[in-house]
Amino acid sequence: MIDIVCCPTPFLVGLLSSSLPKLKELPVEEALMVNLGSDRFIRQMDDEDTLLPRKLQAALEQALERKNELINQDSDSDSDDECNTLNGLVSEVFIRFFVETVGHYSLFLTQNEKGERAFQREAFRKSVASKSIRRFLEVFMESQMFAGFIQDRELRKCRAKGLFEQRVEQYLEELPDTEQSGVNKFLRGLGEE
Repeated sequence: MIDIVCCPTPFLVGLLSSSLPKLKELPVEEALMVNLGSDRFIRQMDDEDTLLPRKLQAALEQALERKNELINQDSDSDSDDECNTLNGLVSEVFIRFFVETVGHYSLFLTQNEKGERAFQREAFRKSVASKSIRRFLEVFMESQMFAGFIQDRELRKCRAKGLFEQRVEQYLEELPDTEQSGVNKFLRGLGEE
């Protein structure tokens, strides 16, 4: 199944280190490869350090580091509860990241005369005050992940609210009318909870 890594679609796959020589022979395009055993990149895209604005990257790293410190203080054992707590904390950091960088998307979903919902891409991107976040959104909005996310919201008939939608609703309720994006609040508060 190692040939699957040649697929041109986004995915995350794990391979044994014994497969590395064969992997290096395959025509793999646009892939980030990491040796988790040695914490080293095998192959990079050379844009890893520039995709995420420095302030957001620093806020994420700080929040993850604080969460890691909390886990280390709570217990010295590797119990299932500790692992679940750490997974939950990491999930929370990334949910908050996405809520506060793209959570205002619903403000830019409009309905046309046929009742179809359409996303106002450029208005969404321009609503963010930070130039570096707008540059991030330019790249992120071209990703398959974002396209699928917006397509799902445009076509959704039922308004079921998952965790992300619940957090977006809370976020939008707390958002001052003068601030379309809570990025500055995000930078201040990401690591605090």
